[in-house]
Amino acid sequence: MNCPSFSQSPSALAPAAVPGVESPSGVPPQELMRWLERDNQLLQVRLGIASSLFLALRCKSSHTASHSLRVTMLTGAWAAALGLPEEQRDRLEVASLLHDIGKIGVPDHILLKPGPLSPDEAQVMEQYRLLGTEILRPSCKVPEVLDIVHHCAAWYDGSRTGWELRGDAIPLGARMLAIADAYDAMTTEQVYRPAMSPEMALAELYRCSGRQFDPSLVREFAHFQAKNPQQYHRQVLRRWVAELAEHQAAMWGPAECSPVPKADRPWAAFCKRHLETTRTGVIFVDRFLKIFYWNPGAERLTGISADSAEDRLFVPELLHLRDEDGTAIREADFPVQQAIARAEQRYRRVILRTRCGRDLVVDMHAAPVLDSQGVLQGVVVSLSDVSPELSLVARCQSLYEMATRDPLTQVANRAEFDRVHALFVKAHLERRLPCSLILADLDHFKQINDTYGHQAGDEVLKSFAKLLKSSCRAGDVVARYGGEEFVILCPDCDQAAAARRAEHIRRTLAQMPQASLGGKACTASFGVTELQPGDSPQSMLARADRALYKAKEAGRNVVVQLGSGLGACQDVPSQTHDHHPQQGLLVQQWLATPVPPAVAVQKLRGFVADHRVKVLGVHENRAELLVDSSGGFLRRWSDRRNSLVVELSFFQCPQDHGTASSTQVKVQILQRRLRNRRRQELQERARQVLAALKAYLMAGQAGQEAPGPQDPHTSQLQPVAIDRLWETSTKEN
Repeated sequence: MNCPSFSQSPSALAPAAVPGVESPSGVPPQELMRWLERDNQLLQVRLGIASSLFLALRCKSSHTASHSLRVTMLTGAWAAALGLPEEQRDRLEVASLLHDIGKIGVPDHILLKPGPLSPDEAQVMEQYRLLGTEILRPSCKVPEVLDIVHHCAAWYDGSRTGWELRGDAIPLGARMLAIADAYDAMTTEQVYRPAMSPEMALAELYRCSGRQFDPSLVREFAHFQAKNPQQYHRQVLRRWVAELAEHQAAMWGPAECSPVPKADRPWAAFCKRHLETTRTGVIFVDRFLKIFYWNPGAERLTGISADSAEDRLFVPELLHLRDEDGTAIREADFPVQQAIARAEQRYRRVILRTRCGRDLVVDMHAAPVLDSQGVLQGVVVSLSDVSPELSLVARCQSLYEMATRDPLTQVANRAEFDRVHALFVKAHLERRLPCSLILADLDHFKQINDTYGHQAGDEVLKSFAKLLKSSCRAGDVVARYGGEEFVILCPDCDQAAAARRAEHIRRTLAQMPQASLGGKACTASFGVTELQPGDSPQSMLARADRALYKAKEAGRNVVVQLGSGLGACQDVPSQTHDHHPQQGLLVQQWLATPVPPAVAVQKLRGFVADHRVKVLGVHENRAELLVDSSGGFLRRWSDRRNSLVVELSFFQCPQDHGTASSTQVKVQILQRRLRNRRRQELQERARQVLAALKAYLMAGQAGQEAPGPQDPHTSQLQPVAIDRLWETSTKEN
């Protein structure tokens, strides 16, 4: 389809896939790239003469180009769900593809900087939006596209300097693009921060609604994400490809590539496998200090993914490198810089700071790479862990090696997984380290058994287990949990990284021919979650199971994430009331969450389901729950001899600037029976329950003291009739 926004001048554009980049919006970029590779005219037809600009952007920053593609898919799918007219969707998609084109004019030392920007550098970055409009103006025919690109940086309340429009005066496409742009940025891992979970990103959109974003569109976007967005993404892909077929141009096509000599293929495969499996971190850096390879060993040591590290500058600030005495390493003393300057190998023992904030002692070896003419091409950097104590991952690896195997698939069995899972949860909660869980289930496995026989089904199970093991890092635990259901326990791994791994497994399985099925492939659905405050092994597994159920509801062969992780909220000492007039009160605290009451009630339902909480009653704005005081699951409720009663009162707090209503919750946790000899133990359990509620509700502490009936704090609050919301959410579930 020719977009009316740009003059049509033929230009060949061969989009190159960005390895390992995942799509937080639900569609893997590799799937998009497969569509693009079918015909290299796609972006040329979509963008016309401006396709060369997108190619220039990719050459400048593959991360930015990949981000633009993901945002385009997200805005296109959202626009389809809203039922916007075709012409409006076209202009929004073109603007989304090119909204970051101004970054072409940003110097590399600013665009690729791994650390925070200085005030002067931040000012340069602020100008790239205006620069993008000027770059597009000579080739753009339709003002609406320029308006979207220009005004997508404007804040809804008009408070951002440099943009004159505010509120609904900002074009609809610009308001939608601003939300999709922020959502993708938050849910994509960056070298300077981990990715947010989808739930936390939505909470941040709610928090900034009315000020930075259109509150009504934020609600619409959250509703779109809660539905089945995958079907709309597929519609966008089909529309692009189908309409492209009408504009075939025989003169345009991919350049012929010389095949790799057969003698080189085994050598390359062996090298690739070695780099993927070695525990040593291996990094390839060109002579300009730009990273172009970052192996899984480097991911494990640093906690930084290859997606966020590659194409960045490898400077000491990237890993906060220091000498053994703690002195920050200067660039002049940086082994990689010295290897480039002198074309000589350099060794040095350094301390690096991992993503989760731990210091790690490593030996850094920088070896220059010269071509046959003696010209420096770059440096191979290796990082070897020489910490005096065994890391948690090493201990996890020893546990894995001792695991009892499932006789068919040769992965850990359920009993061994349950034992190791409990150890992992305890260790990671104590150290506040991320730990993720992937639950996978083969789709329509009964049909495989019924059609091809149980022996063929067994072969599929063994093939799937082999794929899971080959896709994991050292220290991960793969187990067969039951039937066709498998689980992967990922220590020192946040939810975003686990979701990327699950997506890689999903794609590989869907393309893998199964000999026992006559060469046909099978698929699997995946649920992913991360350990969060107040979790037990059972609640963590239950949350992953809910995510798996949602994946099957979405049509199977998809990855769904649930949960917010350990970083969802900071533990704040709760108010304890040993002398409170209400007997048995253990903990009382007011919580504030940016999401509206309906969303908060949905999150509370997740807490009830995952922690197997008994609902005693829901009346008007109050909910009363019964929680096991042991922290685990007892067989019968009669076994819960001194359970905790959790009383929740929901209030709505309208905010300024027309924002969506936030929610405040008064939490009181009481002993069900008064037994003073267990009070200290029960108070600790009550704090764990409060931490879990904070994580599920994505809430923080609203105040140091709970307001009283005459407190001005409560005069602004309006009770929320959650009994009706509870009934509605029950029907939806």
